Amino acid sequence: MQDRTPRPEDLDPIERASIDELRALQLQRLRWTLSHAHANVPPYRELFDKAQVHPDDLRELSDLAKFPHTDKATLRAHYPFGMFAVPRERVARLHASSGTTGRPTVVGYTADDLRTWSRLMARSIRASGGRAGDRVHVAYGYGLFTGGLGAHYGAEELGCTVVPVSGGMTERQVMLIEDFQPDVIMVTPTYMLAILDEMRRRGVDPRGTSLRVGIFGAEPWTEKLRAEIEDQLDMHAVDIYGLSEVMGPGVACECVETKDGPHVWEDHFYPEIIDPVSGAVLPDGEIGELVFTSLTKQAMPVVRYRTRDLTRLLPGTARPMRRIEKITGRTDDMIILRGVNLFPTQIEELILRTPQLAPHFQCVLTREGRMDELTVAVERRPATTPEQAAEAGAVLAALVKNTIGVTVGVRVLDPDGVERSMGKARRLVDRRPGGPTGG
Repeated sequence: MQDRTPRPEDLDPIERASIDELRALQLQRLRWTLSHAHANVPPYRELFDKAQVHPDDLRELSDLAKFPHTDKATLRAHYPFGMFAVPRERVARLHASSGTTGRPTVVGYTADDLRTWSRLMARSIRASGGRAGDRVHVAYGYGLFTGGLGAHYGAEELGCTVVPVSGGMTERQVMLIEDFQPDVIMVTPTYMLAILDEMRRRGVDPRGTSLRVGIFGAEPWTEKLRAEIEDQLDMHAVDIYGLSEVMGPGVACECVETKDGPHVWEDHFYPEIIDPVSGAVLPDGEIGELVFTSLTKQAMPVVRYRTRDLTRLLPGTARPMRRIEKITGRTDDMIILRGVNLFPTQIEELILRTPQLAPHFQCVLTREGRMDELTVAVERRPATTPEQAAEAGAVLAALVKNTIGVTVGVRVLDPDGVERSMGKARRLVDRRPGGPTGG
């Protein structure tokens, strides 16, 4: 793979700052955020009053633990514009989540917010190995989803040529990669697998394309999948992290020279890890739920927003900002099967240890009588015979039993047997009575 490490002189000054400088800036900006939210967002004022805290109570960073958490329910309770801190005529753009589990969460940006977002996305693309002048193929969805437009404006801010393909039309994706010769692709990791399959169908050598860097986000993915993508495409696979409620993509990003977890851009977002049950703040290095407070957002500041993502905070390496370990799962996609906790990412890792199986799968939950059952529907690779596939299914079931400690069924499907997603993959299908897809 080509060396894509950015030059030190190309980094933002804060990317070279000392920890003391960074913490001083965070304290200053955190005081502003709390005052801004308290003065201009009535729901925050009510939450602070109920918790008997005031922005003046923040004297050091650790005092943030005194303030209440917020979550999707908080935002939905004040749908659509109740969490905005500026008059609506100052809101330059609106984005929203899909709202598949209820009302969408609406996010607003001032013109300054959009400039900040573009700069942080440019920083993220540069950290990933992108350079001014690169052609960037954006296969994230455009529209209310923040992925496409966030990537688009960030790439333009860095000085790249943007190919705004959006998601879907996989044959066209491959044609444009062949014809436009992009250096960078920005897409969900599971949709990259669909593009990779289409390359093979068209007789395109994935390792012979122009792609040098893939910037993958919007869903959890494993180190095994990184290795698979890098080996198949001979390019750097880099993890970017974000969520609409906090800004969009670009809240954190890996650095191509280390690929050891996304560095949080701590000059704009203050991270915490809490115990998902008690809400208590955990020390760096312990696994828990990731929480963010924005430090510079004008239109819609967020205070101690619970992401539901499970990870831990680690010291900075390539940058002084702390890193988050690769997201292992979410508190709301955890499967509790006969008393054992497991996540789809754990299943993915075991699938990738089974050479005859492709990394296209779904975890299907059903209920027989009073007992929940889990079946892993997974595809065989094209070169795998049905007989080999049956053996591989038995191997996977044994791996799950021996590694995670629970018995699951495995159904090995033919290639293309698992539904493809143009964006985030649907890894969990709940067909239990009363479940989201079970009636």
